Amino acid sequence: MRGGCVVGIGMKHRPRLDPDFIPAVLWNRDYAARAAKTPGSKPLAISLERGDSTVSVHRTMVLPQTAENSALNIRYVERLLKFLLWQRGGYRVRIAGEPEIAAAMKAIYSPGGARAFDHEFMGRKVYGRPMEVEACDEVPEPREASVPLGRNLDGCRIGFDLGGSDRKCAALIDGKVVFSEEVRWDPYFQNDPRYHYDGIRETLRRAAEHLPRVDAIGGSAAGVYVNNEVRVASLFRGVPEDDFEKRVRRIFFDLQKEWGGIPFEVVNDGEVTALAGSMSMNDSAVLGISLGTSLAAGYVDPDGHIRPWLNELAFAPVDYRENAPADEWSGDAGCGVQYFSQQGVARLAPLAGVALPAEMPFAEQLVEVQRLMAEGDPRARAIYETIGTCFGYAVAHYADFYEIRNLLILGRVTSGEGGGIILENATTVLRDEFPGLAIRLCTPDEKDKRHGQAVAAASLPKTSIAP
Repeated sequence: MRGGCVVGIGMKHRPRLDPDFIPAVLWNRDYAARAAKTPGSKPLAISLERGDSTVSVHRTMVLPQTAENSALNIRYVERLLKFLLWQRGGYRVRIAGEPEIAAAMKAIYSPGGARAFDHEFMGRKVYGRPMEVEACDEVPEPREASVPLGRNLDGCRIGFDLGGSDRKCAALIDGKVVFSEEVRWDPYFQNDPRYHYDGIRETLRRAAEHLPRVDAIGGSAAGVYVNNEVRVASLFRGVPEDDFEKRVRRIFFDLQKEWGGIPFEVVNDGEVTALAGSMSMNDSAVLGISLGTSLAAGYVDPDGHIRPWLNELAFAPVDYRENAPADEWSGDAGCGVQYFSQQGVARLAPLAGVALPAEMPFAEQLVEVQRLMAEGDPRARAIYETIGTCFGYAVAHYADFYEIRNLLILGRVTSGEGGGIILENATTVLRDEFPGLAIRLCTPDEKDKRHGQAVAAASLPKTSIAP
């Protein structure tokens, strides 16, 4: 191994516009195979404790901690820990099996370390306490939890979904959609939280006009939400911290008061994506991934429940090359948002020879690429083929951490003919490179594309309506 990658990794499919892409799944599997055949390799366990006292545990093997292997071991464990943090969440990390590696992770995930962003995010912002990384002799026993999610369709309900470029909503009567709409907005860099509040309130008001009454409201939005409280959300990234604490953190409680305290539930949009897929397919073990303004993900486990995980796969690494494109928010390289979002399309466009103004918003760049695709432009096809190939390898990587029977793919990037190309190339990678994986890749039908997310969001709250 050299240069942060495994020498001799064999890829059956290289991304057309991104040939230096090093799939995390192949890198990890090559490392694991080397550790398995090297005398002196040791077991290593990582536990992640969350604010609700649930604990996730991941067990692996590492090469002997020699001078020759040290940098490689640290690379492997650091990327693994990074993925686990953004998949599972956790403010207290314990590592058993190799004290030197634990010490390296403590330094990296510290206020002055390379992952200072993650230290702050996982600590103070999400869990409200300092993030800790420590060595131990034995990690705690896993304590996972799961809860039912949604599927309540009784009465008169409103469902909404807050994206980075639009707000969607639907009004339902006993599960039947009687109204839906999509409204453009630009929340990211608005510094006055009144913009967000008024926009959401207007969406709810317009939906309510089509109902005789409103029994419950459910919503989804990008970010981390705990018991309806906004912990971290890119929708509010432009709001100063003081205003965030005063006027954003409990914004949905304020909206609930305006509606007389009726049942009101808001969760991460990825969870609702997975729920919508589970409801549509009448199946579980669903990983839902939305390729839109960012990369949203959610998971419905084999029992049809959700778990208290973050599932923020936008910031989980999928590319292990050392010079991988970096996310401007976290500063880390090779994370999913740079490959499977509007931002990823904008990154690939110049590589395909599509010259677009640098100041053009990502959403508009996507529209232009979609226009070219509709005209049969081979440059646009190359963009979608590249996304699909990378996505196929990413799906296999996700399958090492989730039990997946169904993978639902949706979002603006998958609209039009380009979505079919993404699906086709991802399927080809999985078939040729990972024949043992039995995962059904699917996209929503037109009805679910129009209403699925908002309907699933509307089903979140329980009501006291008599049957």
